[in-house]
Amino acid sequence: MLSRILKLSFLPASMDAGILFLRIAVGLSLFIKHGYEKVFTFSTMAPAFSDPMHIGPTHSLILAMISDGICSLLVVLGLGTRPAALYSFTVIFVAWSMRYHFLYLGHLVADHGELIALYLAALATIVITGPGRYSIDALIRD
Repeated sequence: MLSRILKLSFLPASMDAGILFLRIAVGLSLFIKHGYEKVFTFSTMAPAFSDPMHIGPTHSLILAMISDGICSLLVVLGLGTRPAALYSFTVIFVAWSMRYHFLYLGHLVADHGELIALYLAALATIVITGPGRYSIDALIRD
């Protein structure tokens, strides 16, 4: 019994189960923390939203809303997973580089560079591995 617990053999030893867990954890976290507010408070956020690419705050918010509010849910569902994860990765990377200047542990602007790096690593993993067997993409493909 102790051996089974220490080896965690009661958990599924499936790459697909791991990718499903990663997709759900990252996608829901991104949506709950960032996407929900962008989708449901768009009009109040738009005038003062950060504009790192100088395309206007409303346009920047639209790009971020698509990433955090729509693509994050597509990643959870496993629908258009690779393009959705790549889009989110790109938007987050642009924000991290142009808005936060690759800030990781600093205290000048914000103290969430570590979270940004984790989102980027997880999204890159999803882009590389794909959605796995437990996804809508897999159902469509079969």
